[in-house]
Amino acid sequence: MEKITDIINNTEIVVRFSEADSLGIVWHGHYIRYFEDGREAFGEQFGLGYLEVYRQGFTIPVVKIDCDYKRSLIYGDKVLIETTYWNCEAAKLIFTYLLRNARTKEIVATGRSIQVFLNSQGELCLNVPDFILGWKNKVGLSK
Repeated sequence: MEKITDIINNTEIVVRFSEADSLGIVWHGHYIRYFEDGREAFGEQFGLGYLEVYRQGFTIPVVKIDCDYKRSLIYGDKVLIETTYWNCEAAKLIFTYLLRNARTKEIVATGRSIQVFLNSQGELCLNVPDFILGWKNKVGLSK
């Protein structure tokens, strides 16, 4: 059996009126929100939601995010969000994103985010928390 290295969530959202300017074009900052929508859907599907992380005594702030814009979205478009978890041995979560226009299937943006673990005192964790090691084992990512 081949070892799983990354896992993927696919979700779809509709561009809301409040996300578009007077020309109907989505403001660039909302693409980062779509990445967040993808991370939340990923967490819901794979049991790694923000509230679960918090219940374990940790927070996972974003420390780096990149977005490469390819095409514009407009009010009413449906967006397919592909969120991929990149398995790594460091005490961080890495996700990549692929946003597509659901109708045309054209790529509208790609991106990447990095999150780190802070304990309940707000201190940076240098070791992967035990609950993450257990989660990786549960979803088939451990060695």
